[in-house]
Amino acid sequence: MSKTFIDTSILVYAMDQTDPVKQKTARSLLRSLQGEEGDAGVLSTQVLQEFYLVCTKKLQLDPLLAKGILQSLSHSETVNITPEDILRAIDCSVLNRLSFWDSLIIVSAAGALCDRIITEGLTHGQVVCGVRIENPFV
Repeated sequence: MSKTFIDTSILVYAMDQTDPVKQKTARSLLRSLQGEEGDAGVLSTQVLQEFYLVCTKKLQLDPLLAKGILQSLSHSETVNITPEDILRAIDCSVLNRLSFWDSLIIVSAAGALCDRIITEGLTHGQVVCGVRIENPFV
């Protein structure tokens, strides 16, 4: 079974009414991951935290609405960030010249045995730590 790691940007765009094209793309992608046999969306505690902060600060979403959305995501496989993940992210960051936070996403996806990361924040087509980066907006 293939596994797809979903980055924060995809979840945020699914809620962002200021960019209807990206919102439609993100929502369609999330629906396809829920309904597609053999594929599963994977999140991390980092993604869930970032989603809450961006939605309540940038998108001005009511905190309880954001909490409800997070509860609806609780069925997804979620990577709990460990101290070992942080150390691996530091190595990934140094070796690949990426930000620490992007590297933490990558090592979380690799640790969950994901084939790809769906994100806007990394280079489309790049493979890092054995995980392919895909930007659905290109």
